[in-house]
Amino acid sequence: MWRIRLLAVAVGLGGTVALLVKQGGRPAAGFLMGATLSIANLEGLSMLAHAIGGTEKPGAVAALLIALRYVLIGCALYVIVRFLGITPIAVLAGLLAAFGGVLLEILYELVFQRGNL
Repeated sequence: MWRIRLLAVAVGLGGTVALLVKQGGRPAAGFLMGATLSIANLEGLSMLAHAIGGTEKPGAVAALLIALRYVLIGCALYVIVRFLGITPIAVLAGLLAAFGGVLLEILYELVFQRGNL
């Protein structure tokens, strides 16, 4: 899981730098905000998995954040797009940072972990 987090951060930062060079600061900021939300959602899903599996019991605040994470993400997206005036496409692309991290982890496992088959 730590590698997925690291790869998601790398995808987020790499995409931000690429957009900064190609399209400027506003789309890059939108991508970075979307990537931040994506990584926060990944952490929420990880906490949910630990809570269901019984390995860790989340506190009351963590349980509330798990339950309301999509509402909070929706509110954050609304503020980013409506009030900050950032392009929705850049933010939505940033939301795929955790997905990109998972895909890169799958590729890593396929390429470098052949000895475990």
